[in-house]
Amino acid sequence: MTALATIWGVAALFLVIVMSTAWLVQKRTGQGGWADAFWSLGLGAAGVGVALFPIDGAAPSLRQYLAALLIGLWGLRLGSHIAARAAHEEREDARYARLREDWGAGFQVKMFGFLMLQAGAAAFLALSVMAAARNPAPGLTLQDAVATMVFVGALVGEAVSDRQLAVFKRNPANKGGICDVGLWAWSRHPNYFFEWVSWCAWPVFAIDLSGAWPWGWLALTGPAYMYWLLTQVSGVPLLEEHMRQSRPKAFEAYAARTSAFFPRPPRR
Repeated sequence: MTALATIWGVAALFLVIVMSTAWLVQKRTGQGGWADAFWSLGLGAAGVGVALFPIDGAAPSLRQYLAALLIGLWGLRLGSHIAARAAHEEREDARYARLREDWGAGFQVKMFGFLMLQAGAAAFLALSVMAAARNPAPGLTLQDAVATMVFVGALVGEAVSDRQLAVFKRNPANKGGICDVGLWAWSRHPNYFFEWVSWCAWPVFAIDLSGAWPWGWLALTGPAYMYWLLTQVSGVPLLEEHMRQSRPKAFEAYAARTSAFFPRPPRR
């Protein structure tokens, strides 16, 4: 476990460097949304590292390669999506615009502290990937297949959600409106929901009910922490507060008929 702790420590230091770079980029561009792109790409890269870095010269297992592939794809898809949005949109992400307004002259100092907290959050989430990848059970099992299907399904669901929102925003007729088509008719935040589901895959990879890999239970912290972050901290609350202020009547009607997080048919 000493070797794994060292690998995780190096990953945590890497994430501090990544988010420090993100702070410099957002300071130069005035686009706080770049922080999310760096966070996603950084966590993806850290996940690959904690999954694959060799211990005592041992070759990675198939499970390690699979975990690295999945977290790498996750980071590339989400990071590139957010980076493209930050590069092409003139207006700053609503969540960071609100923080900029609230923090005033102290924004940059507080933003640096906030991004260091995000680096810590990413390092904590990387523990789930490491616990899953390092499960010593031989070969790949049905449990691994189920976990992979959960992860890939969530990745597709999140990509579809992001695509539907982008198409809605590109239509000039929808300016000032709230996206309520496709998956967005079933959940006010389907992209966040599927993001959370993807983290639910890691405990399925990691947990060995025989007790041979007790550290696998550590992977449960990933989906629990991600759910808390998305629904209580930096996801849903900040975004919905912005919508309440910018489009109060439209949001009130949308919220009355649409689930906040878990998808369900819209109320009539």
